[in-house]
Amino acid sequence: MSSKYTIVRLSRCGEDFEILVDPDKALEYKMGSKIDVGSIVVIDDVFTDANKGIRASREKLMKAFGTTDFHKIASTILERGRLLITAEQRRRLIEMKRRQIIELIRRSYVDPRTKLPHTAVRIEQAMREAHVSIDPFKLAEEQLQPIIKALSSVLPLKAEESTLKVRIPARYSAKAYGLVRRMCRIVREEWRPDGSWLGVVELPAGMRGEFIDRLAKLTRGEASVETSGG
Repeated sequence: MSSKYTIVRLSRCGEDFEILVDPDKALEYKMGSKIDVGSIVVIDDVFTDANKGIRASREKLMKAFGTTDFHKIASTILERGRLLITAEQRRRLIEMKRRQIIELIRRSYVDPRTKLPHTAVRIEQAMREAHVSIDPFKLAEEQLQPIIKALSSVLPLKAEESTLKVRIPARYSAKAYGLVRRMCRIVREEWRPDGSWLGVVELPAGMRGEFIDRLAKLTRGEASVETSGG
């Protein structure tokens, strides 16, 4: 694949739909930057196999997207599709996530024998020893718990924990529950008859601010979080 473009692929109605995009601009878009779709796309065509140059028919586009408008379809594919990143992009992303994860561990965990944080160098060495794999697209916070589990055999770690009471309104409970499960350990929970969710959760103290910020963004500030005694 040329370094001048890459593919974003979305599967719908039993077909793959692909667009050709600028690798760096598409990655910035996927990472949250507000970039005009027109400046990301290299060719104004939707393909079922871009490598073979096979374009999607109008019938397939209508069936899958309800329109043949390229800009609307490209926006959907960019938003929901999978970006095929270049080898260099993958290397850079993994390295960035590695640094973020190391800092999270250094900030949130201590050596139980000395009560002091491990150095970044020691944590990185332990990650190599434990053969830790890093997902370039997942948030560092979402990967932390599996990595801590993998490190437990080579690096003594103890978390400084925060316990929180969380209330999520019904309209956001299904989506926000996934965030809670990814970032926290659920101690107690209750689904109310109205569909809202109440729970007591634990998570490393260093992740508390990030969790509260992400929950607030996901629920438009309608979820409540309080410090709990247990």
